[in-house]
Order: sequence, then structure tokens, then C-alpha cells
Amino acid sequence: MSQAPIELSSTGTANHHDANSQIASPERGLNGSRDDQNTSGNPEFSLPPVDGGKEAYLFLAACFVVDALIFGFAFSFGVYQDYYSQNAPFASSGNIAVVGTTGVGILYLFSPVVLGLCRLYPHYTRFATPVGLLIASLSLSLASLATTTNALIALQGVLYAIGGAIAYCPTVLYIDEWFVARKGMAYGITWGGEGLASAVIPLILQRLLGQYGYQTTLRATGIALFVICAPLSIYIKPRLPPSNTTAMRPWGLKFLFSSMFAPYQLGNLVQGTGHFIPSIYLPTYARTVLGASGYLSALTVLLINLSTTIGCVIMGTLTDRLPATTCILISSVGATIGVLVIWGLSSSLAVLYVFCVVYGLFAGSFTSTWPGIMRTLGQNRETEDSNRGAIDPSMIFGWLCVGRGVGSLVSGPLSEALTEGMPWKGHASAVYGSGYGPLVAYTGVTALLSCSSFVWKKLRTQSSLQQ
Repeated sequence: MSQAPIELSSTGTANHHDANSQIASPERGLNGSRDDQNTSGNPEFSLPPVDGGKEAYLFLAACFVVDALIFGFAFSFGVYQDYYSQNAPFASSGNIAVVGTTGVGILYLFSPVVLGLCRLYPHYTRFATPVGLLIASLSLSLASLATTTNALIALQGVLYAIGGAIAYCPTVLYIDEWFVARKGMAYGITWGGEGLASAVIPLILQRLLGQYGYQTTLRATGIALFVICAPLSIYIKPRLPPSNTTAMRPWGLKFLFSSMFAPYQLGNLVQGTGHFIPSIYLPTYARTVLGASGYLSALTVLLINLSTTIGCVIMGTLTDRLPATTCILISSVGATIGVLVIWGLSSSLAVLYVFCVVYGLFAGSFTSTWPGIMRTLGQNRETEDSNRGAIDPSMIFGWLCVGRGVGSLVSGPLSEALTEGMPWKGHASAVYGSGYGPLVAYTGVTALLSCSSFVWKKLRTQSSLQQ
């Protein structure tokens, strides 16, 4: 695709056709937008190129950093939890873990609300990122004044997540305008930042908490979040004028109950209930079962997060070339083998590290299949009744986030139930007999069931052929 700016003209059918042929894609972007429509009334204007160019890459770099820090701080709450549980005034509280699960859950669950509001008020979406960053930064700073767990839940959990969702959701809407043929790659790079940040931020937080305590650390992280990300928010902007985007009804949720969406959401929800379990329990498993030191135990999560970054970029690139169900199958099979075989039969720390890399590459990249799902479900949106509005793939993303959020909230208490009393201990071989057997088995089964959409597609194809 040409890297030169596209000149659009309101006169001349030949020029109109040429412009359209340069920028159109099979899905024409998540917005359903047409670059060749000059609704602003200007006789001629130019747009930056898609899929490349300075402005597109500056936008992608800004998305990478903002998403990395927003989710990185949320996913790194385990470091705070360890500190809070050992130091006053929170040491005696039993609800500290709720702060982290609430924050991550709301980041996902609040996404369709923010995306819907951005769709309703596109002229204000450009300002959502700096406003969200300000809210998230203030929430961390105010949390430094908290002396009760309930205050932490409200500030470091709920308010931070709301601000974070407001800050990152515009990246979802605008990626489609800047990237068409390489859309999956762009999403993969953006989401890969979360894994990288989740590997680096805990190390920084651990050092700060040890030297300065939670109050100074929360204030420092709040300031750092705003100082680093706020200047970058100027690059998180639309490529198309708001008047050039096709109107959609963000609250049209009929697709949620369609036979097309349900298999994808089912696999996404099931995968989410098991996906977070290894990151929660691997350090404890490595320390108690394999006798690893604190540093070597923490290295398990570090390897998962780093390999997730690589996996997201690779899987995102694959979604530009392969059907969504094929990408989901790759993620599912790789994660299943990693959990049930490599982790399940491991007996040394070295093999466990191999599992961490495999799990990050395959299971960690599952969300990078979402652009393929959004493309698949959005391909027929132009056949929708214009009175009802077209299906908005960005809302498909939002509701996939809801499935992921529900899965993350369920995984905490579910994993505790699976390890209560250390079942199967001494009654099975390898890891399955270590007391963590049900945990490993459940994670592997949920990874396998995440490919339900692939099975559904095959069955549907066979049924169509028989008819």
C-alpha cells in the first residue's frame, strides 16, 4: 500500500474510484469508514497513509506505551499485595487480593461502556486518553493516603481501572483507521506491551516498596504514569475526521445472542477462567515443590510475560493472513500441550522454565486472535438493515473483554477451591501428584476448550456440505 498521502477529490468519478481503490479493504476498517467520502464540505484534503508512515508508527508506539503501563500496573498488583499483607496498616486485612482482582476485572468489564460512549461522542474521543490518564494517576496518588482496605479497593482498584479503561479504549477505535492490511500486527504489538510491562514493572515496584514504602511508591507511580503517557496522548488521534466515519449504534447488542458470536465468546470465557492460574501459582509451586529460591521462583512469571510479548506480535501478524479459527486452534493446541505435557510431567526447574516460555507464546497470545474475530463477525455488517445500524466490531472487542474479565474474576476463587486440601497428592505421578494436579488439569482442559469456535466452524461446514 502506498506510503504517500492520499489525495481525495469531491469532483471527478475517475479520481473518486482511484482513491477508493487505494484505501479500501475487505472490512474497510472497524469503523466502516470510507476515506473517499468528503463529508466536511472541503473540495480537497489529504490523509496520512495507512499501514505505515511516520504518523502511523508514532500512533502505534504511543498505543504500545499507554496500554503497557495501564495494564502493567494493574497486572503487577501482586507486588503490592505481598507488601500490604506484611506491613501496617493492612497486614491484618483478609481482603487485600480483592484490590487486584477488582482492578483487572473492571479494566475489562468497563471496556464496552467506554467504547460505546466514544462511539456516541466521537468528537470527544480524542480527549479520552489524557482524561483517563489523569484519573488513573490521581487514583494512585490518593491511594497513598488510604489506611483501610476498602479505601484501597475504591482507589487503587475501582477508580484506577475506570481511568485506565477511559485511557486505553481510544487506541482500540483508532488502530483500525491507521492499519488495515496489517491490523492484526498492530493489535499484537499494542497488546504485547502489556506482557513486557508486566515483566519489568514488578521489579521496579519491589525495589521502591522496599526502600520507600507504599505511600511514596504509589505517589511516584501515579506521577510517572501521567508524565510518561500524557505527552504521548497527542499521537493517539484519529486518522479520519469524525464526520467521515459511518454512524453505528454502539448499543445494538443483537450479535451477542447470534450463533456466530456465541462460540467465540464461549471459548474466550472458558480460556479466561484458566489462563491466569499459572501466573498466580507458578512461583509458589517452584518454591514449595522444586525448592527454588525466591528469585528463581519469580523468574517463572517473568518468562511468561516476556514470551507473551513475542507471542502477541506473532499471533497478531498471523491473524492478518489466516482465519481467526485457525489462529485460535494454534493458540489452543500449543497451550494445551504446554500445560498437560510439559508442566504436567515436569520434574525440574529447567523444564518448568520451558513451559513458561511455551505458555506465554501460545496462551498469552490468545487475545491477539481477537482482531480476526472482529473481522470475521464484521464482514457482513453492511448487509444489516440501515435502520438498525451496522454491527460495530469495536463493540465485539468490548464484549470479548467482558468475557475475559469474568474469567479473571472467576479464576481466583476457583483456583483456591482446586488446591484446597492439596488433592491428588501422593495419588498420581509427576506434577499431578504434587497437590497442584487439579490446577494443572483444569488449566489444560480450559486451554483445549478455547478452540470451541474451530470445532463449531468445522461442524457447520460439514452440515452445509451435507445439505
